[in-house]
Amino acid sequence: MPTGPFGPPIMAAMPRAPRHAEVVTTTRDVTLTDGPLRYTLRRTSRARGMRVTIHPERGVVVSVPPAGRRGWTAPEPEVERFLRSREAWIRRHLGHAEMSRQALIERPELGAGRRVFYLGTPHEVRFIAASPTLRRTQVVESPGLLEVLVAPHDRTTPVAALTAFFREQARDAIDAAVDRHAGALAVRPGAITLRDPRSRWGSCSRAGRLSLSWRLILAPPRALETVVVHELCHLRVFGHGPRFQGLLASRVPDHVTWRRWLREHASELHAALDPSPAEVAA
Repeated sequence: MPTGPFGPPIMAAMPRAPRHAEVVTTTRDVTLTDGPLRYTLRRTSRARGMRVTIHPERGVVVSVPPAGRRGWTAPEPEVERFLRSREAWIRRHLGHAEMSRQALIERPELGAGRRVFYLGTPHEVRFIAASPTLRRTQVVESPGLLEVLVAPHDRTTPVAALTAFFREQARDAIDAAVDRHAGALAVRPGAITLRDPRSRWGSCSRAGRLSLSWRLILAPPRALETVVVHELCHLRVFGHGPRFQGLLASRVPDHVTWRRWLREHASELHAALDPSPAEVAA
């Protein structure tokens, strides 16, 4: 198998894994020091141990291996012990998640004062009725401002035009990041697709195909680059062990900072173009 600068992905290091994760979720209640707490117990074939996360809509989510895996038939007692030991952390992050959710509810409508991230910087979005001579709705960017010039005879909605603009910019930025790093990592993706997943920013298939979120263009360029390099590194090392971490750090030394930024702003990025509650009601 050739291993030159643009050779195929090195597949030998990839462990056998299920093609699709099997996921089963149930809701549980536990009484902690400061009162009752509801959590979602998520059994997934991808889990190797217990992981607790705060989801913006589902609240506390505890991911564990399937019941058939040795030692995980009845994890509830251990889960509840862990939740009690981390109650202060959990309550604090639940409070932050609620504040973020409320801020999203109270924000202005898109095109009427709402600000959204673009390249990591808040931009006000304005919908402007264009002259009859404009045949297609266009997006014009300037510092801190995205103007959607709405063509009167174009059936494309302003939101669809803005989404198309973001996807086009994301494609250019992601392709440029791949060009900067693929050679040094001695890999070449089989294909790169843009999607809009809710649970991850990028993924790498066993066939060497990368899938990345177009919403990365809303984040700082360094955050986008971090995700691209992360997935390129998976063409060399499929897991997340020390070898993978060393390879990633060799290309993006501050990758932890930017993964944290994406984690902290995930709700804002995913809901950037969503309608306000008033628009939904209408």
